[in-house]
Amino acid sequence: MIKISMLYPFHENAKFDINYYINTHAPMVRKLLGSALKGYEIEQGISGLEPDSKPVYITIAHLYVDSLDEFKTAYGHHIDLIQGDIPNYTDIQPIRQISRVGVRMSQRSIS
Repeated sequence: MIKISMLYPFHENAKFDINYYINTHAPMVRKLLGSALKGYEIEQGISGLEPDSKPVYITIAHLYVDSLDEFKTAYGHHIDLIQGDIPNYTDIQPIRQISRVGVRMSQRSIS
């Protein structure tokens, strides 16, 4: 499994409309990527590790796909639409990372 992560660094006074991102942008991406997208997660940063500190990232999104080539093909067909929607929810330039998922553990696998 391949994970594509978009990490939006926290900046004072940065714009990030989490409601738009969750309710409009993510469903649009899901529809456009179709069967290439196996799932996604959206995380909203609430704090750093130190008490009362700001989060390192205001939002992190993870897209899960079986194959990087399949993702590139699906994304490539809709890149203008997907990237063109970014100003509707943020003025932050995301950090992007592609990872191979080696191990996924859930609470169930601990017991």
